Order: sequence, then structure tokens, then C-alpha cells
Amino acid sequence: MCPIGTNPPEQKDLLELEGVIERVIYANEENGYTVCELSLSDEEYITAVGTMPYAVVGESVKALGQWTVHPSFGRQFKVEYFEKQLPATASTILKYLSSKTVKGIGPKTAKLIVEQFGEDTFDVLENHPDWLAQVPGISQKKATEISANFREQFGIRSVMMFCQNYFGPSTAVRVYNRWGGSAVDVIRENPYLLCEEIYGISFEKADSIARELGTKRNAPERIAAGIRYLCTYNAFQNGHVFLPEEKLIPGVMQMLNIEQNDAEDALELMLSSGRAVCVKHGQRRCIYLKEYHEAETYVCRKMDLLDRVCERQSPGDIDRWIEKIESEEQIQYAKLQRRAIAMALDSGVMVLTGGPGTGKTTVIRAVMRIFDDMGLHIALAAPTGRAAKRMSEATQMEAKTIHRLLEMEYADDVEPRFRRDENNLLDEDVIIVDEASMIDIMLMHALLRAIHPGAHLILIGDADQLPPVGAGYVLNDIIASERFSTVQLTEIFRQAKESLIITNAHAINHGEAPDLTTKNKDFFFMPRPDDKSTAETVAQLYALRLPRTYGEQIRDEIQVITPSRKGEAGTEMLNARLQAVLNPPSPDKKEKKVRDTVFREGDRVMQIKNNYDIPWEREVMGRTQDGIGIFNGDIGVIRRINLMEETMEIVFDDRRVTYDFSMLDELEHAYAVTVHKSQGSEYPVVILPIYKYTMKLLTRNLLYTAVTRASRMVIMVGDEETIHKMIANNRQTKRYTGLPSYFAQYHGDADGES
Repeated sequence: MCPIGTNPPEQKDLLELEGVIERVIYANEENGYTVCELSLSDEEYITAVGTMPYAVVGESVKALGQWTVHPSFGRQFKVEYFEKQLPATASTILKYLSSKTVKGIGPKTAKLIVEQFGEDTFDVLENHPDWLAQVPGISQKKATEISANFREQFGIRSVMMFCQNYFGPSTAVRVYNRWGGSAVDVIRENPYLLCEEIYGISFEKADSIARELGTKRNAPERIAAGIRYLCTYNAFQNGHVFLPEEKLIPGVMQMLNIEQNDAEDALELMLSSGRAVCVKHGQRRCIYLKEYHEAETYVCRKMDLLDRVCERQSPGDIDRWIEKIESEEQIQYAKLQRRAIAMALDSGVMVLTGGPGTGKTTVIRAVMRIFDDMGLHIALAAPTGRAAKRMSEATQMEAKTIHRLLEMEYADDVEPRFRRDENNLLDEDVIIVDEASMIDIMLMHALLRAIHPGAHLILIGDADQLPPVGAGYVLNDIIASERFSTVQLTEIFRQAKESLIITNAHAINHGEAPDLTTKNKDFFFMPRPDDKSTAETVAQLYALRLPRTYGEQIRDEIQVITPSRKGEAGTEMLNARLQAVLNPPSPDKKEKKVRDTVFREGDRVMQIKNNYDIPWEREVMGRTQDGIGIFNGDIGVIRRINLMEETMEIVFDDRRVTYDFSMLDELEHAYAVTVHKSQGSEYPVVILPIYKYTMKLLTRNLLYTAVTRASRMVIMVGDEETIHKMIANNRQTKRYTGLPSYFAQYHGDADGES
């Protein structure tokens, strides 16, 4: 929030009011949203609504905003910017203290204090607590306690007033919650702690605050924060677990406009303090942030341990188990399936990979049946909620997200924390994880910490899909290491061969042209000459043609998946077009505009960043179940917008979540999503616009991933030449990861000892 007087352009059309807070009607302590009654004069009272954290009766407020009419509560002043001051007159001081803002002071005590000290009351409370003992009924001990509480309240006000120069009130609340009354001193000493420890504050914002506070361009704390930012940015945007020093140093120099020796000196300080780690992979000096280095080395050590200490089964016992299942289920496993089952039973770590229709689920059902007959406890997990739901449906057993399996909780507004770790191990003896290609190095680290030695870990995934959104290339690195038992299923079974989705997916993966001419199966191609007509056809299919053919209910089963955010057929323009035809404005639907986006009741939306502390609830067998965390890629529907309380209720599958309006930058429309965002999900019907865009995105594995998201129908719309170019472009994503080097330390020993 900007303070009044800094004159951002949007302030010029707002009205200014000054008044005293007479009554606080509603206040949300988490985000600062407040409804209060202001007195503008002895005779004029108004209702003000907006983000005004820690508003207290008796405070003077200067506010910028505009008049609105609420359908239920009438005329209100919607506050966009505000400043507040402690009361200065004896009467307003009395009103302030009488509101019980300061612990230990009620209306009667407030009257006695103000009668004794008048307009000097606040000075006495802050600086002369012993004087308070002169007031009847206040002991020396109570005077000290009152003064301490007042100074705490004054500290809150100081922090909020300082922060409002730089960011909004909800962020200011997080800053105060993190550092308390010392927040201003912490920020002045090192502004870059803001981007390292406060959710939602970018490096660029912290850097601009630092400049205002006089931090030098080559200050070590600035360069260290810049190094951390560059490493973190590359982890999330490019998947790099480390950066080679010869790339990191020039990047930091360019980004911060500093000299080479300054960058190198700051890096050496980070290395000597342990905040960063330098490792030589081959002849290259590689720079890790501490947490990423710890994650990689731990993953290698723990996987080696799991594989070494697991109880082995004799070949004869394994054959008997498999034959028993075949007899009871009246099934005959294929050669590779049989091998996969045997390896899963006889390995501490096993990887099962293969494309659609190759029988991965059949193998897992058999493995689960045998482990269950052995009396072992099994846990099923997947990286996303949708993937876990699909796993549950396929196996008829509950599967959890990895986060839920590890009992994630949120700590100190900084990072997620898992209750399950080496000090509180999972009870299960077999951990089976689906969609393992999506697991990044940090999530793999967290999972392995919680698995007890002696347990089996089975990773299932399609290594030919896109790499994980986060840092690392974990599944592919594990397979490439040849250190652990791995089976790749390649045979497409007869029933699967009848699906053109599956046969075309395998053709694409093998670099072959898919069948685009067959019209009577589950895969269709509709050629269009340009991006505009492609986008128009996608909208017609979604809104009219498919519902007319298959029934209105199919709208809930359709997902548009597109290579990019940009262009006529990218997510940004497609979502606007689809919202207009699928959920147009209506007097019956409330809406909220955030910058250029209008969110409307009934809209399909996606969470675009991990939010580890947002609570949700759902009904399970008539009982309410609580949980926390909505994650990047989760898709839901806006059920209700409350303009009075500035909240939005969204249902993600069966989880109900309430967002306040300050969190809406974490959402975007999800009528159309990128292929990357669709990973781990499966949709009955996928519409896939194919249009000309940068070849960096138009790759074989992106097309393969998109096609394999559909379970019943794929409709490609667009340019056939681009399809063939994507299949020919087998460009593999280059990621800096040290797992291959670390796995090599454990490779090749007959008994697995390192």
C-alpha cells in the first residue's frame, strides 16, 4: 500500500476523507481487512471498508477511496490507501485507551490515567512507566506490564507505517508476524531478508527498498542475495540444481551491474559461511545453494541404503507368488510384466516405466496383492492431487499426495515443513509413487527422509514426458545411472491398441507421424490455416459442438491444453475467449477484477504457485475433514464471491478453500492450461490447439505429454506442419544436476556397498 502523498497515478481519481475510528465492526487479523465506523465530524458517521490492519478505536485516519453501494449493507467508503495517527487530544486518547487496546487498561483505568496526564499520556506510557503507579489502582508491577504492552502496540504501528511505504498491508502483516516490533531494524540492517524470508516479496522489490535505504551497489549482502536469487530463479524456471561458476559469476555481474572481483568475493563469503557449496563435477566448479546440495547428496545416500538393506526374496518364492496370483486372477503376465513384478519384490528401490497402454497398472496391482499377502503395509502416493485420485481409482486403494503422506504443515510463513522425516518415519513397508517423472529433487529429498530402512520404494513414471517443474531430473537420472532395478514396459496390449490415443502417443514418442485421418475412433484432427481460426474452432468445440453431440455434461470433462501462454491460441487469449462464451457476465454472478483479469462466480481457475498454509475442508462420509495447502496446478471452480468481506470460495475437486482478495494473484483462469501445468493430470477430453510458436516449446516430449493427458478423446486443432515439426524436434531439456555424478560413487559393486 502506498502512503498518501506519494501520489501514485491511480490516486488522482480517488476521494480523500479524514476521521476518527469510532467502532471496529469486523477485522481479519490475517490479512488486515477491516470494516469500521468513522466519525468525520460530530454529526457525520460513515462505514469504511478495506485493508486497514490493526485499526483501533480512537485512531485518526486519513483515507483515499471511493463510495460504493453494497447490496446488503448500503453506502460504504471503499478504502484504497490510508494513513493513521495516534490520537493527540485528551478526549481521543481516552477513547483509544477505553477500547481495551492496551492490555491492563479498561474504561475506568483509562479515565483515571488521562485525567492525571492529559495529552502527555502516551509519553508516560512509553517512557515513564513508574509514573503510572501514581494512579489509584495501578501497582508498580502492573505499571510495568501496561508500559510493555503499549510499547508492543506502538511497535506494531511503527512497523505498519514503515511498511506501507513499500508494499501492501497484507504483506506488512506478514513482515510484522515474522519479526515483531524489531522488523524495522531488521529491514534497515539487511533489506534482502525480505525476499529470503517473507512469502510474496521478490528480489527486485527488496533491491529497490535497499536502494532507498542507501545500500551500496557492491554491498556483500546485496550480491549474496543476488547470487541466491539467480540460483533459485534457475532452479524454478530452468530446473537447474546448481550453476557452473563460469555461468553464475557473469550472470550476477550483469544482473547487479557489479565488477567481477565483487561477485567472486561475495561468493567466497557464501561458501565459507556454508550458505553455498562448491563441488567439482568433472573439471567444472559447480555452485549449489546449501539446501540443494544437501538434497542431492542425501537422495543418493538414502536410495543406496534402501536398496542395500531391503530383505531379499528367493527366485523360487517369487515365482510361487506370481503363479498364485495368475491362478487366482485367471491372468497370464507378459514376460516384461513378470520381470517387473519380480524386481519389485526383490529390490529396495525399483523403477517401472513405460508409455500408455503397456500394463503398468496391472503390474502394480499384482505387486500390491503380493505385498499385502506377505503382511506388509503399503502406501500409495503421487505428486499431485489429480494424479493421486487417478491412482486410487486404478488400484481401488486410497492414494495420497506426497505432501499429504508426509503430513505437511506450514512453519513461520517461510517454508513448508513435513511432520514425517527421519525422526518420525512412515509406518508403511512399501511406498509406491506414481507420476514419478514430476518429482523434483527437493520433494524426493523430503520423501526419502521419511522412509524407514528396510522398506521398498517403487517409482512409476513415463520418462519420456516433460521433466518436473522444479529443479532436477530425478527419475531420468535414476534410470540413466543403471544403479537400481528398472523395467521399461514396451508392449502395447490388445485392448490398448484399439485406442488411437495410445497408438498415436507411441508413434509420436518414436518419432513417427500419428494417424490424423481416421474419424471413427478417439483421436481427431481438424486442420485450420492460422492461429485465429484455430482459437475460434477451439471455442466452438468447447461451448457448442461437443455439448451438442455428446450432451451438456461434457463441458465439465473438457480441458484445453496448449503449448504456450502467448498467441491467439495461447492460454491468455484463449481463457478470455472461453470465459466469454462459457461463463459470460450475469446479474446473478458476482465478479472481482484483478488488474486485467475478471474472476466470476462459476469460473474454472488454477492455483499457479504452491501455497502451503492455506486451509481447506471437505466432507468425508458426513464428517468435515481439514487440511492445508493448495498447490501449483490445482484446478477448481469459483463458487462464491463475497464483496463485503473481500473473500472468494473455491472448490478444488472436493476441497473448499476461502481466498481473500489479496491472494488472487495466485490464481488464473483454467479453461485452457499449458502442457506443463497439465502434468500429472488426466482429463476425459483434451482439445489441443497446435499453432506456430517458438521451437523451444514445440518439442516431441511436449506433444507426447499433451496427448497422454486424455483418457477418452483427443481433438487436435490447427497446423499439421507444426505437428510434424514438433515430432522431429526431439530436443532434450538440459538441466544441471549432480545426481549422475553422485550415483556413480555407488555404481558397480556386486553387493551394493559404496
